[in-house]
Amino acid sequence: MRPAAIDWIVPPAVRPDQQVRVCAPAGPIREPRFGRGLARLGAQLRLHVDDATYATGAYLAGDDRRRADELTAALRDPDVRAIVVARGGYGLTRILADVDPRWLIADPKPLVGFSDATALLAWAATAGVRAIHGPVVSQLGDLPDDDVAALVRALTDPRPLGTVATLAPLGGGASGAASSVSSVSGPLVAGNLTMLAHLVGTPWQLDPSDAVLLFEEVGESPYMLDRDLTQLGLAGLLGQVRGAIVGDLTRCTDPPYRAPMVDDPSAALAAVAERLARFAVPAWSGAPVGHGARNLALPFGARCAIDASGSWSILDGAVA
Repeated sequence: MRPAAIDWIVPPAVRPDQQVRVCAPAGPIREPRFGRGLARLGAQLRLHVDDATYATGAYLAGDDRRRADELTAALRDPDVRAIVVARGGYGLTRILADVDPRWLIADPKPLVGFSDATALLAWAATAGVRAIHGPVVSQLGDLPDDDVAALVRALTDPRPLGTVATLAPLGGGASGAASSVSSVSGPLVAGNLTMLAHLVGTPWQLDPSDAVLLFEEVGESPYMLDRDLTQLGLAGLLGQVRGAIVGDLTRCTDPPYRAPMVDDPSAALAAVAERLARFAVPAWSGAPVGHGARNLALPFGARCAIDASGSWSILDGAVA
């Protein structure tokens, strides 16, 4: 899938009176985090959660059939105008083949998620439908008001987001500077780094050629980030990337993070910078995206630009 070549199907904006469905296609819901997020988003949008969404298991929200059927039902329901993932964890790659993308193409609606839901964003992108890399409901209770407002805006307002952050050039250490150009532009391909690597070789593999690649990670040691970027590079997926943006690398420490350790991302950033420089990818850090204190909602595949000052702008809306 080449994002730059896609003539995107952009879902219509969600009106205040329209239903937004919360689905749990990955890990099980955990209270009270989910309840806090549901209350914050529900104050601004009309949410619906089925009782079955609360299904629990060791690490999945019910069996594969339940989760695939829930997602399919939301896609087929004409009253549902957007779908927001309840939480990440694991499990979406297990059900992608059981969810028919023709329902999404026939009735486009924005899908919102990140982390494990990178697989769902890739599934939508393969169908040519723009999704939103943004917070899951379980995260919303812990984010600042601005990030909740950004998600609501992404779902309801078709205007371009404009300038969203100021980024810092990410140097490549001993291998040279990764940011060898002063500015870049291209469609935005966003996802969790581990998931991007694990999608290689599947029908939903993302190709960031001629695009700006944004990634984030949580709980992976620096050598694991090295391994995933090396995998993407050796698979030929970094050679034509116009630039890379690094979001939060939360608890990506060695030794593994344990409270009350300081969550210092410097070693992880150094490993990422070296790998991106090795594959000659200009890179920036500081995106307010990921598992940390911020997670800005961003339209997948939207045109974006980074200028010489590091100002990062999104030039398209997530909805029409």
